[in-house]
Amino acid sequence: MTDVAVVGGGPAGLSAALFTAKNDLDTVVFDTDKTWMHKAHLANYLGIENIGGTEFMERSRAQVDEFGVERRQDEQVQTVERDGDQFRVVTDDDDLAADYLILATGANRDLAEELGCSFTDEGTVDVGVDMETSVGDAYATGAMVRAEEWQAIISAGDGGAAALDILSKEKGEHFHDFDVPDDFE
Repeated sequence: MTDVAVVGGGPAGLSAALFTAKNDLDTVVFDTDKTWMHKAHLANYLGIENIGGTEFMERSRAQVDEFGVERRQDEQVQTVERDGDQFRVVTDDDDLAADYLILATGANRDLAEELGCSFTDEGTVDVGVDMETSVGDAYATGAMVRAEEWQAIISAGDGGAAALDILSKEKGEHFHDFDVPDDFE
């Protein structure tokens, strides 16, 4: 069992995993490495002047690894379902239970549909600003929730929003992951 299962290892999924793992939630990411980022070159990502998408993904994976995220590289999720108060994530190799589920599968909305999430008239997964779907404690991010505007930085923000909502629920109050240097006065 894990606290948070993230399906998808692009900017949205890894951003969510970074926040949850950094704040002591056991986090597993299922990543098939089929992200569109391999076709990208980032010159429009705040704080990064110029980087290829593949290099960006390598750096992002290294960062989440530093916080103890369990990445299940090349492990394809077959199904997700609600199982009482938890979610069941099924792959060919395993069956994992999680308290929270974050779907970050790009424009592929099949798992959200299978889970029973509501959709908008545009055919995207219907979420609030916290990225929570109509299925409580299940979140959808990135291209799943947008008909257009598929940018890495927007997806990463969606992942962060989902993670902060989960952390707020876990802590019982609004939570902000805001780091302050030790020598700040």
